[in-house]
Amino acid sequence: MELQRTAVVKLSVPNDRRDDLKETMDTFRNAAQRFADRGWEGNNDGYVITSRSQLQPYLYDDIRDETGLHSDLCVAAVNHAAHALRGVVDRMKESEKVSKPVFTSNTTVYNTSAISYFDGYCTLAAYGSGRVKAEYVYPDDSIQAEYMESDEWDKQGAKLRYDQQTDTYYLHVSVKQERDDTQEEAEGRTVLGVDRNVDGYLAVTSSGAFIGNADLLNHKRREYERRRGNLQQTGTRSAHLTIQSIGDRFANWSENYLHNVSKEVVTEAVANGCKTIVLEDLENIREAVSNLSKFQQWAFRELSRKITYKAKAEGITVEVVNPAYTSQQCSHTECGFTHEDNRDGDEFVCQKCGKELHSDYNAARNIAARYLRNRRKSGSGGATNHLALKSGTVNGSGDFTPTVSRG
Repeated sequence: MELQRTAVVKLSVPNDRRDDLKETMDTFRNAAQRFADRGWEGNNDGYVITSRSQLQPYLYDDIRDETGLHSDLCVAAVNHAAHALRGVVDRMKESEKVSKPVFTSNTTVYNTSAISYFDGYCTLAAYGSGRVKAEYVYPDDSIQAEYMESDEWDKQGAKLRYDQQTDTYYLHVSVKQERDDTQEEAEGRTVLGVDRNVDGYLAVTSSGAFIGNADLLNHKRREYERRRGNLQQTGTRSAHLTIQSIGDRFANWSENYLHNVSKEVVTEAVANGCKTIVLEDLENIREAVSNLSKFQQWAFRELSRKITYKAKAEGITVEVVNPAYTSQQCSHTECGFTHEDNRDGDEFVCQKCGKELHSDYNAARNIAARYLRNRRKSGSGGATNHLALKSGTVNGSGDFTPTVSRG
């Protein structure tokens, strides 16, 4: 079984190399745009060029000579443009109104030849005096540190992003791990806590998996509603038929997307030897859900339904807990301090013990831990139940057992 993750790591870039890195990112974006412009012009047959191998010869040498952009970054710019062009062509085939791809974000794609990973830092191909050495910045108990520093995760390519508002560089690293499907299950009944969201990540697990993109789901919905509104104003029969067509396509896309997310959640449970997946009780968050759009309410419930039936097929039960204060409570077993100031967006910093976590990951840990405490209080579970964490399990009494590496 192959597990794939994205490690999002803040970088500390030396002051004397920040301009070099920014110039590299600007040049990459401009190169990708030139490739996209040329691909959009098409060949003599009038078709948009979507093949990297066909697109590269047109501009590669010119861009390299004119800008001095690193060869691997230049190839990555071609791939970036070709991928965007294929997406536009796919939408065009579905009779959608499309336009030429335009790159505006501060994102640079690095393959494994343009970036090298080391313990605590990486080096990035850039302008100036050699590669830029950038150190990783981790909060306490970081999931990202587990992905980046552990030999169990194989680091692949990455995307470098620049947040202009905070003047901060972030590295989004693709990591993967092969796990033996026949590995022994964790002793007792291990549980996986899952925090579901309508923005950011769709699902975050207590084992540290960040799954799905709620923002993408919402964006697709807004695009559909915008097109439907424009067609409704037209009022023709053709427009009405088109509305039905794009509505069916969006519904199918949404169903398939949630299907894949729920499958990843259950795969995470299987990989960690979990016998129980724990979700928030919808009845106890009815008021919060009712404030969402009808589409978001549907997506929230549909994800729960899909997780439930997929888990059943794997012999995994799905349980629910009251989610009250799971986003405000510190999940550190020796603390548990609850306060609204603990959470600020995606960041959770306990005002008492100082523990720093991603807020959704913190909530997922609390969801699983609450289920274990409830079972212990009822006398039905006891310490033979465990919470699946990124590096081990915590039982109902709060005792931590590290994961035993299987070579």
